[in-house]
Amino acid sequence: MKPKLTLKQIARELDVSVSTVSKALRDSPEISDDTRQKIQAFAKLYNYKPNNIALSLKNRRTKTIGLVLPEIVHDFFATVISGVEEVANKRGYNVLICLSNNSFDREVINLEMLANGSIDGFILSVAKETQQKGDYHHLEEVISQGMPVVMVDRVVNDIICDKVIIDDSDGARDAVQQLIDNGCRKIAIITTVDYISVGKLRTEGYLRALRNNDLEVEEDLILKIEDVENSHEEIAQFLSEREVDGIFAVNEQFATSAVKAIISQGRSVPDDVLVFSFSDGELSRRFIPTLSTVNQHGAEMGAKAADLLLDRIENDTTEEKFQTTIVKTSLIERESTQNRKMPAV
Repeated sequence: MKPKLTLKQIARELDVSVSTVSKALRDSPEISDDTRQKIQAFAKLYNYKPNNIALSLKNRRTKTIGLVLPEIVHDFFATVISGVEEVANKRGYNVLICLSNNSFDREVINLEMLANGSIDGFILSVAKETQQKGDYHHLEEVISQGMPVVMVDRVVNDIICDKVIIDDSDGARDAVQQLIDNGCRKIAIITTVDYISVGKLRTEGYLRALRNNDLEVEEDLILKIEDVENSHEEIAQFLSEREVDGIFAVNEQFATSAVKAIISQGRSVPDDVLVFSFSDGELSRRFIPTLSTVNQHGAEMGAKAADLLLDRIENDTTEEKFQTTIVKTSLIERESTQNRKMPAV
């Protein structure tokens, strides 16, 4: 079965913009007769079937955008939602929120369900399973039919669209540098497997910090977690077999499991081991000891993603110049990295 011809493929073959193809197929008076006839003849020759849903979105506005997230268990994505909704509501839009639960199939279903004419565009953070599969046909199809898409946090480099990210690598480097500045020399990292983009980038930052300080990179101090939800025992086993004085965890769940493991083994945080986490959620603030974290500024990321999407929807631009906005991280130091002062003699 031949793959379905898309607007983008027609545009590429005829050396015109996607917008020009779309308008020509709708008999828009903005397009010259010669160009319109050429595009329509090409589409007919190759049996192009227009996506009526996508075309309908060009003719009307629903004043609603879709937000597809992997999860909202972690505080970060909740703050992304707040940023998106604040901007969208101020600009007269509603937000439909769907969760993929880190499932590829669920992500595909969400996009198909929302792209039925009920929304004007998407904000999306890619599911873990989608990254694992490396299958992005559903994203390519939505974009090729003219649906505006903005990716936030978990993005795919190969997909051409607007994106809002943080510099995960720099944020991790800064956190590990803080551990080094506080005297740590045997620093373990608890991270995810490499197909998860943010885990891979944060691991790169950890390695960069060690090398910048002429510290040996010990593969034995790197733990890559596959099953995030059931990671506590794996982390406890890992730390029971290694002498470390610092731990960098790429999320709050890993960090709290690490602290519990250290304490259960008769050591103390921060007296014996310093712990730095990524993502400043409610758990970091309420855990005992409170956790030092890299703040991702999720609300700011959500707000920027919403502005990018709404600008593209409202401007209806024919330009295919997309931008990647980088939100700067910051460090928040709390009890897990604050060495207790010795009492005065």
